[in-house]
Amino acid sequence: MSDTRLSLDDLNEMMAGSPFHQVLGIRVEELDEAEDVLTIRLPFNSKIERGPGSNQHHGGVIASLIDIAGDFAVIWAVGHGVPTINFRTDYIRPAFNTDLIAKAKIRRIGRTVAVADVDVLSEEGKLLAVGRGCYSPNAG
Repeated sequence: MSDTRLSLDDLNEMMAGSPFHQVLGIRVEELDEAEDVLTIRLPFNSKIERGPGSNQHHGGVIASLIDIAGDFAVIWAVGHGVPTINFRTDYIRPAFNTDLIAKAKIRRIGRTVAVADVDVLSEEGKLLAVGRGCYSPNAG
């Protein structure tokens, strides 16, 4: 890990640079350096729901949020963009009419692979999905 982590403003500037992130409306909300946890919020939006009027987030959006949160946790630590090697998503329960809160915990940043675990929660704190991403920290 680098000695100097990126700031919340730096990360949100990077986040805003992606048209996909703009469509999702995601934003880094909190950085917990003591626990190595980055928090991202994805507001509920009818344009990304599973079906018209379902008030349910599409599973692909949840999977994307997991990948983005893990990626940005590693970016926060290494100071530059990193490509995804692999990630997985496990859905726990449907996400109805709620913002999604992703909490990405850095597990390890090695020379060739970085690992982050992500919990996706409702605004009420209910666990909706979990995931793990592997990223290439030196390929940025």
